[in-house]
Amino acid sequence: MAMNFVSDKVNVKIEGRVATVEMNRPESMNAMDIDVIKGLIYKLKEISESDDIDIVVLTGKGRAFSAGGDIKTMLSNMNESDFLPLMDYISELIITLYSIPKLTISAVSGAAAGLGFSLALATDYIIADKASKLAMNFIGIGLIPDGGGHFFLEKRLGETKAKQVIWDGKMMSAEEAYQLGLVQELAEEDLHETLHIRITDWLGRPVQAMIKTKKILAEKNRPQLLKILELEKYGQQKMRETLDHKEGIKAFIEKRKPNFIGK
Repeated sequence: MAMNFVSDKVNVKIEGRVATVEMNRPESMNAMDIDVIKGLIYKLKEISESDDIDIVVLTGKGRAFSAGGDIKTMLSNMNESDFLPLMDYISELIITLYSIPKLTISAVSGAAAGLGFSLALATDYIIADKASKLAMNFIGIGLIPDGGGHFFLEKRLGETKAKQVIWDGKMMSAEEAYQLGLVQELAEEDLHETLHIRITDWLGRPVQAMIKTKKILAEKNRPQLLKILELEKYGQQKMRETLDHKEGIKAFIEKRKPNFIGK
């Protein structure tokens, strides 16, 4: 997919060997619309080609990492013909982030939910603010995880526990996610300070050896991730046709509990 795209919804700051990529839709808790997704792909591909950058930090501006896909624009009013291309962009973003030949850290504050959580899980290491909340909460609107959510949860938790997390779809505290092994480090006090300590530690190590290990494992797992992304794409398309999904969206917009009927 050719990319020539500039978005003010994604900011990049480079300091020495570290690039910070920031989702910039604070007014919507960094909900990911098509511009955010394309912007992230474009910026990550640029960074990928730089020999001067070893670490990429992914974060969100304001009070959240990312509340997930932009439900109102992406799910309720979208033409069907736009849906599969959107899913292809999501797949490209996840593969790009997972395979990038840099060490990647998600710095999570506030919410990391739905696609936002899948995005964080695609990085090598998640540092979460103690007060943050994480959820694979697609089930609440009658959908399945996308953005490789099935792949990342199964890799980290095993199949049985992954299914429980997906089916429950509950909002987890940072501590709960840490205990499960979905988060690698908790920021007891200040997220930026914890992040700085982690980056300083990594920069003092033989980073190229760390990146080589990452590349070997990413290369091994890439076919499976691509397969899962494809299954999620067509599975999500099916779920969008269900009555439960339509009810889930209606309930979300009306701010009420959905009444699911299993169809």
